[in-house]
Amino acid sequence: MQFHLNGFKPGNYQIPDAVREPSPIQPILDLPKEVDVLIVGGGPAGLTMARQLSEFTDITTCLADLEEGPLVFGRADGISCRTMEIMEGFNCSEMIAKESYRLNQNTFWEPDTEQPKNIKRTHKIPDARIGLSEFPHGIVNQARLHELLLEGMRNSVTKLVPHYSRKLVELDVDPNLTQDLDAHPITAKFELNDGSQSPKTETIKAKYIVGCDGARSAVRRGLSISLEGDSANKAWGVMDLLLVTDFPDIRVKSFIQSKEHGAVMTIPREGGYLCRFYIELGLLENGQRAGDLNLKAEDVIAKAQQIMHPYKLDVKEVAWWSIYEVGQRIAQRFDDTPIDNPENLIPRAFVAGDACHTHSPKGGWGLNTSLPDTFNLGWKMASVLQGKCKPELLQTYSTERRKVALQLINADKELSKLVATRPTSNNDAPEAKTNTADIEKFMARQNGFVSGTAIEYYPSYISTGIENQHLASGFKIGQRFHSAEAIRVGDGDRQHLGHLNKADGRWRIFVFGNKQCPTEASSDSYKLVEFLANADTSPIQKYTPADTDIDSIFDVYGVFQQQDLSIDGLQDFLWPAKGKYGLRDYEKVFHAEKGNDIFELRNVNRSEGCMVVVRPDQHIANILPLTAHKELTAFFDEFMIR
Repeated sequence: MQFHLNGFKPGNYQIPDAVREPSPIQPILDLPKEVDVLIVGGGPAGLTMARQLSEFTDITTCLADLEEGPLVFGRADGISCRTMEIMEGFNCSEMIAKESYRLNQNTFWEPDTEQPKNIKRTHKIPDARIGLSEFPHGIVNQARLHELLLEGMRNSVTKLVPHYSRKLVELDVDPNLTQDLDAHPITAKFELNDGSQSPKTETIKAKYIVGCDGARSAVRRGLSISLEGDSANKAWGVMDLLLVTDFPDIRVKSFIQSKEHGAVMTIPREGGYLCRFYIELGLLENGQRAGDLNLKAEDVIAKAQQIMHPYKLDVKEVAWWSIYEVGQRIAQRFDDTPIDNPENLIPRAFVAGDACHTHSPKGGWGLNTSLPDTFNLGWKMASVLQGKCKPELLQTYSTERRKVALQLINADKELSKLVATRPTSNNDAPEAKTNTADIEKFMARQNGFVSGTAIEYYPSYISTGIENQHLASGFKIGQRFHSAEAIRVGDGDRQHLGHLNKADGRWRIFVFGNKQCPTEASSDSYKLVEFLANADTSPIQKYTPADTDIDSIFDVYGVFQQQDLSIDGLQDFLWPAKGKYGLRDYEKVFHAEKGNDIFELRNVNRSEGCMVVVRPDQHIANILPLTAHKELTAFFDEFMIR
């Protein structure tokens, strides 16, 4: 798709440039007096949290945001393939994949050895993330991602919409009420910033609060959580440009290092014409902020032109630009419980996204780390509020996501030093070595982390079973379920199994059958299905409410090696009767495809088969033998409520 030819115009890219308009400002409605969950901040983390909770009619949610309306100009641009997998959980990955620019190549430019004032391409390589997921790593306006999440909220059963123009001015968490799960220990006071001379003050009480309000988080300050790490010490410029240039790789992601003027990283944007530039500016003095430099857009463009000599940059329009500081900091804790939580307290207040980890934007990690923060937290909070899981489950958010944030901070420090041609702090060597080969090696080494596909939650009581990893070594315990295709028995359709892991709060159990025919009563698969369907000790029987569909808590799928199966030869549990009419579900049984065999692709043991248990956030929780009936029940007994 091509757009922005005659100037940058935000909004829905399905609407032609000539008539596209930004989303209208929504009317201001009063805040509710009391809710289950209060979300502060409408960035990717806040919207992802709200999008999950919008699916549950028995949970009241409020999202309050300081801005006067939805984001128009994007801050982040990269959408990692793992983020695309999460968006598939919300049923909107297709639109992003269609509209985004796909990163397929990287080029590297260094000073020309014969004419050092000029830059020269050293080499071009395929992007290291290709093949890590069925989805590409793409580039699209962050505002467009927000728009899709907002649309999903509006169209949900709760019709959830944000409350804009709200500034959090006071936050109180009553320590006497935090361990009473029916209480509302959170009291938040907001000012309505609608331009009036006497701002209206509103107060809301909540069972839980999630601070997704950015690097200067008012929620984090209200919880007295400190940021630790390196303060900002180097300034970079970031710009979205429409330009005419003779630089040959303007539509390829490029790392460019000059001899004397610094570095530029260029990233093509969606639409075929727009391009983002990250431009190295220089060191900051102690206590100095990037805003203190008083630079204009023309100054930053001039710097880029110096770096990219002898190529010309004729900038026709600056769609958006900013100056930012390189600094890596992480919150001391991600919730309101003490460090190490010696009293085993249940957290009631959380921080996510930039509110708990700050870093440079060059690696595309901001949005792609913030969004999974609340994708991790959302299902846990919903499960606790609905009485499905023990409240201790909420303690795992900080443990799992802070580990990821620490990895992010370390990776960002390394990348910031590699991309820069000057030292990134006063303590660094006087002159950083200019070597794009080091950047290439870094990207290859970190490609799983950069793409989000290697993020791992392990070990814990909701990510365990390493002794059985050999049964399916291609499904890494603690990592996301790595999708592959199989053929649906009911209609012969080819289906990505990972796309069955929707963001609806349900657990998935994939039964990968062994060489025994699953229609034979003596087979391990048949006995397992019989146990799941009928045994009193089955987790399905123990934890599924009697007045709901059989798959309302656990969604079970059969994946078999035999290719001559017929749906009517399998147990009713694998094609259950559901809904008020008792209609049959024909979409739960699959067989491997010749030439595209999921058992081979994910190295599933053909002789023994296995169960793969998948969490509501698409990460693998456990792998068990087909005969491990008691162990399956024991796993869920650890944290679920009957």
